[in-house]
Amino acid sequence: MRVALLAALFAVAAAGPVAADPGADAFNDKCADCHALQPMAGQTAPPLAGVVGRKIASVGGFDYSKALKAKADGVWTEAALDAFLTDPNAYAPGVQMFASVPDGAQRKLIIDYLKTQK
Repeated sequence: MRVALLAALFAVAAAGPVAADPGADAFNDKCADCHALQPMAGQTAPPLAGVVGRKIASVGGFDYSKALKAKADGVWTEAALDAFLTDPNAYAPGVQMFASVPDGAQRKLIIDYLKTQK
């Protein structure tokens, strides 16, 4: 038993570290201070799992700004998310989100990652 356990540990160590997900890393770096993927008690911002294709300002329990409520008949497409993350205030003047993601490559990583989170 002990030999089998040691062999298994050696096999895992020999395989090397698990490759990091650059999209998850970008999300954690730029978004996770305010947003989680799944709903959690005490969240200050809406959860982002399933955001791609979701109606704007549609998650219950959040006090959306008038700026986002005005866009509530729209959908979070990749293009809309890209514009919003580039400059939230330009996309929806008066929005509560203050952080932007000015780097286009990083925005793409985040959006591609969010597309995988359902």
